[in-house]
Amino acid sequence: MEELLFYTPALLVLLFAAGSDSGGPYAEMRWSMVEDQIISRGIRDSAVINAMLKIPRHEFVPQEFKSSAYNDSPIPIGSGQTISQPYIVALMSEILRPAPGRKILEVGTGSGYQTAVLAETGSEIYTIEIIPEIAERTRHLLEKLGYADIHFRIGDGYAGWEENAPYDGIIVTAAPGDVPPALVSQLKEGGRMVIPVGGEEQELLLIERSEKGVAYRKVTSVRFVPMTGKPGSEKV
Repeated sequence: MEELLFYTPALLVLLFAAGSDSGGPYAEMRWSMVEDQIISRGIRDSAVINAMLKIPRHEFVPQEFKSSAYNDSPIPIGSGQTISQPYIVALMSEILRPAPGRKILEVGTGSGYQTAVLAETGSEIYTIEIIPEIAERTRHLLEKLGYADIHFRIGDGYAGWEENAPYDGIIVTAAPGDVPPALVSQLKEGGRMVIPVGGEEQELLLIERSEKGVAYRKVTSVRFVPMTGKPGSEKV
């Protein structure tokens, strides 16, 4: 069972002092982000909260947006892509129930911030990005920040990463029109997938596979960039 904790202001102070660059210029912004945008909205997974207290989100955005890196909004990162707002990152991470030893496939590496949050929980991360320049830039950043054990691939996420399936969790950070069947097939029994689906109007879905089959549940309305691959496309 995932660890769920209720955070008091005093406990936040202790976590923040122990797990972050408490003297850095962005420290107060990160603390406020976690307290005001994450915990206040009901996120309770301690591994996710600790990760977001620790990770320097400002490193994952372009220089001109660093001062707004901790705001409650997505931020453009180039090539028509964005880094998701902090609450959505936390929500999608918590839904996956990440933990040491769990294998998670991420479709859409993007800025790498979501990747780092999941890696901080001790999960084994396999991540796919279709835009080569973003994939290479993000790989270098994550390696510079000390994330040496993430598995990277450049390719079309519609096909997933079959060689390493099945996965305990699958997270998709761009919205296809429909759920890609290949991703569902790569989900382990007992596994969970969180994915935004739709066009102008999108729903965040939780998909669970059990011995009884596959169940779909709507979580909330969202707005993600569209998924740029397509069914049947070749891997890069």
